Amino acid sequence: MRLKTSLQKEPKHSELVSCVGWTTPEECYSGADDHLVLKWNLNSNETTTLVKLPDDVFPTDMHWFPKSAGGGGAGKKGSDLFVLTSTDGKFHLISKSGRVEKSVDAHKGAVLSGRWSWDGSALVTAGEDGQVKIWSRSGMLRSTLTQNSNTVYGVAWGPDSDQVLFTNGRQLVIKSLQANAKPTMWKAHDGVILNVDWNPVNNLILSGAEDCRYKVWDTYGRIMYSSSVHDYPITSVAWTPNGELFAVGSFNTLRLCDQAGWSYSLEKPNTGSLFKLAWSSDGTQVAGACGNGQVLIAHVIEKRLEWKNYEAVVVGSKQIHVRNVMNEAVEKLDFRDRVIKVSLCFNHLVVATASQCYIYNTKNWNTPMIFDMKEGNISLILQAEKHFMLVDSSNVYIYSYDGRMVCSPKYPGMRADILNYQTVSLSNDTVAIRDKTEEKVIYVFDAQNGKPLGDGKPITHKLEVMEIALDQCGPATERRLAIIDKNRDLYLTSVRVFGTERKSNKLGNMIQSLCWNDSANMLAALADGKFTVWYYPNTIYVDRDLASRTVFEKEASEFGKNPQLLNFIGNHIIIRRAEGSLVGTGISPYPAILHSYVQNSRWDDAVRLCRFVKDDVLWCCLAAMSAYAKELNTAEIAYAAIKEAEKVQFIVNIKDIPIKEARNAEMALLCGSPQDAESILLTAGLIFRAIMLNIQLYNWDRALELAVKHKTHVDTVLGYRQRYLERFEKKEKNKRFLQYSEGIEIDWEKIDAKIEMEYQKERERPERTPAPSGAGISEKPERSERPRGRSQYSGH
Repeated sequence: MRLKTSLQKEPKHSELVSCVGWTTPEECYSGADDHLVLKWNLNSNETTTLVKLPDDVFPTDMHWFPKSAGGGGAGKKGSDLFVLTSTDGKFHLISKSGRVEKSVDAHKGAVLSGRWSWDGSALVTAGEDGQVKIWSRSGMLRSTLTQNSNTVYGVAWGPDSDQVLFTNGRQLVIKSLQANAKPTMWKAHDGVILNVDWNPVNNLILSGAEDCRYKVWDTYGRIMYSSSVHDYPITSVAWTPNGELFAVGSFNTLRLCDQAGWSYSLEKPNTGSLFKLAWSSDGTQVAGACGNGQVLIAHVIEKRLEWKNYEAVVVGSKQIHVRNVMNEAVEKLDFRDRVIKVSLCFNHLVVATASQCYIYNTKNWNTPMIFDMKEGNISLILQAEKHFMLVDSSNVYIYSYDGRMVCSPKYPGMRADILNYQTVSLSNDTVAIRDKTEEKVIYVFDAQNGKPLGDGKPITHKLEVMEIALDQCGPATERRLAIIDKNRDLYLTSVRVFGTERKSNKLGNMIQSLCWNDSANMLAALADGKFTVWYYPNTIYVDRDLASRTVFEKEASEFGKNPQLLNFIGNHIIIRRAEGSLVGTGISPYPAILHSYVQNSRWDDAVRLCRFVKDDVLWCCLAAMSAYAKELNTAEIAYAAIKEAEKVQFIVNIKDIPIKEARNAEMALLCGSPQDAESILLTAGLIFRAIMLNIQLYNWDRALELAVKHKTHVDTVLGYRQRYLERFEKKEKNKRFLQYSEGIEIDWEKIDAKIEMEYQKERERPERTPAPSGAGISEKPERSERPRGRSQYSGH
């Protein structure tokens, strides 16, 4: 990726250009020391004078009112106004027509920076006098936020418009608008900081200083990236609106960087110092205010995407080349408008331009599906196998690959403008979006109709959520969501939950980056210096003992510091190192083959594969998969192969049970889900088994509750309770048991006869299903003797 720069043959300004700004991606404005504010039309290449300022007014900064701010038409009206700060201590509110609406005395000495808040409710100014002031939208002073001894050169709003970042010499300071809040401050550079920017999407801070370095910070003041020393001071820095890239300006220097800090390209335009940089709202162009009177316009080109054997490159602002590396065939795709966003995945190339969306199938590049878009500012494209997501500044849309809009999921207070790859996820049947105002909350929607999933309640994690990712394969009922929280712990949670409590299970900690496989539910992560792949993450729901045995791990030192996973396709993973280079690594192909066999219920082939490979990890995966699918014969073979004798015996006992529902309940118990086991039994009308299940798990109160409710086997529960207490030489203290034992005599002969009668009834049930092959029907009376110790599995 690089910036293609363009300059005028002759500078339109006669003096140094101090500030630039955009209204639309076709319209740019510049202010200079020749007291002119010029309007640049990029379509017609015409330049007109918007306003001639008084001779004593030298502009220092310009910021257009945010389009997304305000309701009821305020957004449209809002972008017709900009604030211009100047050296005479004033800021001026100027309309798009060039009329100066208001001039306000703001600071002693020059006003060096002025910025509208993201919601458009306030304006912050910073001055030579060391003060930072907050103003209302109409220009009335609300408060003086700080008084410093140093000149404040740069200022920026926090993502929620409730904090302000400003420079103080070599320090950076974040101050809340709340009166008593303690500021966060840290030494950021070895020279005076000249410029800052704070992105609302990735919540990262950018700074450039006289020590000739630019740095990236998080909001706690932790350094994420520090550049090498440049030849000249860094005079300007600016994030793209979506936070994926940023630009850095210096003397005769323009650099394009990834959000992680490493540099995509370095341009050396003959411009003098770049005093200000500003990105267009679609993030495709950057304007620079140059010391020699020029206004530099640069387009982002040569963005490169790869998927399997295809490579797509944005070669110009309106052209994409797609190359098939298998046969070197190249397709040249031309577009009517400027290309804003591109995505290549799942055999489809999706291209969003300023007015339309194009959908190409990799089998046919000549006839794309095309549809018009309401808004040309697409900030995000996410793809799944069956459909894709478009995100603009106000909405989220799901489209099918034939160009039909499927749905538009919404929730109260949704801010689509700040969604990114970490906070939104898409699969064939589910959309997950992390809330911005309450970062512990994740909303999940059905991708077919946009309605909330399950019982309609969002997922609420116990800590703030930093990253989410949905698995891509398998049935919708088994959809899982991977969550990385503020502590960088990784949790796996079920998405579709009806009436039961949602289970979240911890998979790992110190997670830097994660990625689901495209064709099997395998999860790769970089965690604590190791590269880790969970071959079957669902094991955590089936058998916790096996969870650590279905994982592949290797040292990640070869990938350097802070690497990021880009994609996980087939058995190949692409990793981006901290300096920007791409490296690939592979895993065994067998787990993916095993997944495909199990998805298609080819259990015999799965067993053959494991016998051929002779790998314990594969056997453990098969054991967990077959236990989850309640495939008893395969589970017995797999557990035997990994020498889990207890569980083999347990499965053999399950196979003796004549009724399918009862077998399923016992398997749910093996998978550590006693609640599921009980609900299976109750739904099937097997009340006696549900009571015995709770006795076996020592859930005495629940066993008695079921017996009383269904008016059966109350004496059985009391009898087993009595034996239990006698064994431990204890006396009954539970009031409910004391109450019911008063009028009931415990007669073990009667109890045994009743239990035997229950088993006889089960054997005679008309809907009885035969046990799996190789298992006879048990008529063992020892079931009535005492509860078999199954509680060892209930903890899974």
